[in-house]
Amino acid sequence: MEKLIACAHKRPDAVCRLICFPWAGSGTSQLAQWGQHFSDSIEVSCIRFPGRENRLDEPFAEDMTSIVNEITSVLLKELKEKPFAFFGHSFGSYVCFAVALNLKKKYGLEPVQLFISGAHAPHSEAVLPLKNLPISNATDEELTAGLKNLGGIPSHLLQFEDVRKRLLHTFREDFRVLQTFSFEKAEMDIPFSCDITCFNGSDDEPHDSQGWQEITSGDTSFYELPGGHFYLLEPANEIFLRKHITRCIENAGL
Repeated sequence: MEKLIACAHKRPDAVCRLICFPWAGSGTSQLAQWGQHFSDSIEVSCIRFPGRENRLDEPFAEDMTSIVNEITSVLLKELKEKPFAFFGHSFGSYVCFAVALNLKKKYGLEPVQLFISGAHAPHSEAVLPLKNLPISNATDEELTAGLKNLGGIPSHLLQFEDVRKRLLHTFREDFRVLQTFSFEKAEMDIPFSCDITCFNGSDDEPHDSQGWQEITSGDTSFYELPGGHFYLLEPANEIFLRKHITRCIENAGL
């Protein structure tokens, strides 16, 4: 449990759990710290994927299915105990969707709300180019330049060769997992009844967010915040996200 989940601010009496799923190549440090800014009614934790932090010696996940199965098996008991919500950014959005889908199909469980950030709808044709990106064949220099452009990794970390190589390797492995992910909406009826909120950066590449409303019978809302792909790292945007997520959970009538 402790390996998979980082919870910097435990609140055992919380009414709802907010479980965050980080972006490709990252760990838990950023999203796990959100917990200190939420009310006592919400406990925030962050998924820790293998191959990083205190899971550094573990092999990276083979595919999306293995990640989903691990998260489901470890968290199932806790998710049955009290309501939960999912937040995911970029790669994390696809993982949290896949986990939510597995929970609904196998156990009849679903989050009170899905918060999706910087991601296409899972059945959108816009996902296909991501699956065909030759990340594994890109040179370290090309990948470093691309990540710098996105802004998700502090430039000073990329100056240290050993750190840079580890970050690039982690990113490649996470992206490889993303490329094993697939979802065909035609496979099933509308899978969810929970509300879905989609966030995007105004300067990011456009995302096909509208498709998210096709996979739930609940309400779907869309917000565009100033910034690029990693708009959520801007303090003002982080405050907006936390306040909005808190309001949504508190209004869910738990």
